[in-house]
Amino acid sequence: MNPAMKKILFSILIVLAGFAFTGCDDLLDAVPKDRLTSDTFFKNESELKAFAIVFYEAFPESDLYVANDDHYTQNNMSNEEMGKRTIPASGGGWSWGALRNINTLLEDLDHCSNSAVRTKYEALARFFRAYFYFNKVKRFGDVPWYDKTLGSTDTEALTRERDNREFIMGKILEDIDFAIENLPVDKSTYEVTRWTAMALKSQICLFEGTFRKYHAGDVFLQTLPADAHNYKWYLDECANVSRTFIQTSGYGLHPSYYELFHTMSATELTDEVILARNYNKTYGTYHNSGSTMNTGSRGCPSMTKKLIASFLMKDGTRFTDIAGWETMNFVQETANRDPRLASSIRTPGYVRMGETALTSPDFKVTFSGYHPDKYVTTPEQDTNNASDIDLILFRSAEVYLNFAEALAEAGELTQADLDMSVNLLRRRAGVGAGIELATANANPDPFLTDAAWGGYQSPVLLNDPNKGVILEIRRERAVELCQEGFRYYDLMRWKEGKLFEAPFYGMYFASTGAFDVDGNGTNDIEIYTDSNSNSAATAKKLNDEIFLKDGNSGLVWLHKTIIRNWDEEKDYLYPIPTDERNLTNGKLTQNPGWNDGLTF
Repeated sequence: MNPAMKKILFSILIVLAGFAFTGCDDLLDAVPKDRLTSDTFFKNESELKAFAIVFYEAFPESDLYVANDDHYTQNNMSNEEMGKRTIPASGGGWSWGALRNINTLLEDLDHCSNSAVRTKYEALARFFRAYFYFNKVKRFGDVPWYDKTLGSTDTEALTRERDNREFIMGKILEDIDFAIENLPVDKSTYEVTRWTAMALKSQICLFEGTFRKYHAGDVFLQTLPADAHNYKWYLDECANVSRTFIQTSGYGLHPSYYELFHTMSATELTDEVILARNYNKTYGTYHNSGSTMNTGSRGCPSMTKKLIASFLMKDGTRFTDIAGWETMNFVQETANRDPRLASSIRTPGYVRMGETALTSPDFKVTFSGYHPDKYVTTPEQDTNNASDIDLILFRSAEVYLNFAEALAEAGELTQADLDMSVNLLRRRAGVGAGIELATANANPDPFLTDAAWGGYQSPVLLNDPNKGVILEIRRERAVELCQEGFRYYDLMRWKEGKLFEAPFYGMYFASTGAFDVDGNGTNDIEIYTDSNSNSAATAKKLNDEIFLKDGNSGLVWLHKTIIRNWDEEKDYLYPIPTDERNLTNGKLTQNPGWNDGLTF
């Protein structure tokens, strides 16, 4: 490429800096290095910032308000839940374009003469490299480490084996520690700072510590070297960085849980929100949370009975300790509950933003009856590409939860630790007096380990002397972070994939017929056998459009006809695409349990 064309290329990068663009996904499609760098670029902060904006596209979007797991389901189950994943020829998450962009900036930083600016952008790039590799480890386990850009002639580097998980985790922590030390300290709603990096390290170390604890001895950890750090080392790292964040960051908890997910601009939530995605329809940036939750054309998202039952009573007692809780109607089961329930789904008395009339759960949209409401705004944002409420990426509440869980899993949790973390979340929500360590361990909640309800079954947990408080922290995590993209990988790190095989349930109905589920005087659903009376907003035919657990009555039985098989020996990691294995002539090994038929 001649110098004039290089200048045009980098000018385009600046012009497009505010828009989404990504690099090529396949490393073998990498262009020669001289086309990715320029002696006339990366000279100052504005040019570095223009190039680095692309890094932010690594953050999730729709995954922040939709999911497929045991707490939040859609009308079509995911292949992960059903145990029906197949080995792809290419793709499948094995993409590296984002890493190439990161390494390009790191290699060309020396073009900038300002050392402070160089350090700042090195820290930013290394934050995103840590984030990139953390997601690769969660998905694939061992992966190859690349810290330089590769061209099509770098055959040896492109066709080598995977590095072991311990090596990759060490590199991730080197990067994130550098980022913590050198990123800006001032809060910024839409840009990565030191506090974002600390929140990410908290997340990384909790994942790795608990994965190594619950998967100890599994095939997924068989490549760890003998001198690898044990699970407790990672949990200690999580607790330490989380404690420092809590004590020094200046972040706390926003007074209103509801406002976190119903405030258009996250700049109004800087007491808790560490980093958010910025949306504004005026500038052409929007998403589909409104249409997803309220049109019925995007999967009919639904909360499950298991999650709803996990919410405590407002006084802090357990809902599932009440006799007959399973057969309560919707009005009864939502009365006097943790207020976060009414901030997460439509409950009796629900009023949408910008309106004054009561609005019921819409059974055309949600097939469990538990209609999600996070990131739902005004009705005009229910159409396609019409939502522009900011989406939260990192908030301090998660760090509080990480802190308490790490200490509990390590056997080091104290009452004081609970009081400075999880109990602040319950106090903000207005739920009871908080968790008492001794009481929780003396009286673990049987509902949370009830196999009939898809309760936790890991022997490591069931035999842990801290089982009771770990269960309460998991409850708090499920309630506080529901519909925020955490649950699937929480189950992976806790070795609880078998929970997908348990039945998924919705609301209880004592019979067929028409029902005013929220008590506002209007029938919301009619469950009929032969013909409907047209007396309800939505009619569903029994054993066709809706199934009840006990035949003509009982809990709505979601996905009744779908067979699910979770394989404990393979399904905690994704398979490596066969094209990638072929390109390396087998040096890139397949993940345990995935038979792709290749022999080398």
